[in-house]
Amino acid sequence: MPLFAATMVLALPAGAAHASLNVCNKTLLPARVALGRFDGTNWSSQGWWKVPPKSCAVLLTGTLVARYYYLYATDNAAGTWEGKTHFCVVPDAKFLAVGRADCKNRGFDRRGFIEIDTGQSPDWTQTLSN
Repeated sequence: MPLFAATMVLALPAGAAHASLNVCNKTLLPARVALGRFDGTNWSSQGWWKVPPKSCAVLLTGTLVARYYYLYATDNAAGTWEGKTHFCVVPDAKFLAVGRADCKNRGFDRRGFIEIDTGQSPDWTQTLSN
């Protein structure tokens, strides 16, 4: 399965009321996206957001408070967007996993997520493309 690039695009700030973390799918296939993050106390991952072809989805609303977020995405056919930071996932069902360790013994699969550096921006859009 080929590994696709995740293109980083900084969205222009549209005001605090519209700040969010978005994913735009520029491919011709629907994508499923999982999000990993650290809230200052705990690591967690959750999914899945469905992002239709040539459209965007909001993963988080409000001003972003962390510099780094982590994404894993798949189109279930031709490609996967993955990285080196591991989180727990449930491949075929919605999930919320608190913690990044011992995925298998807790009933999760382990996947590598892409690190997204928002540069402390209050708003970010990540683009998936092939």
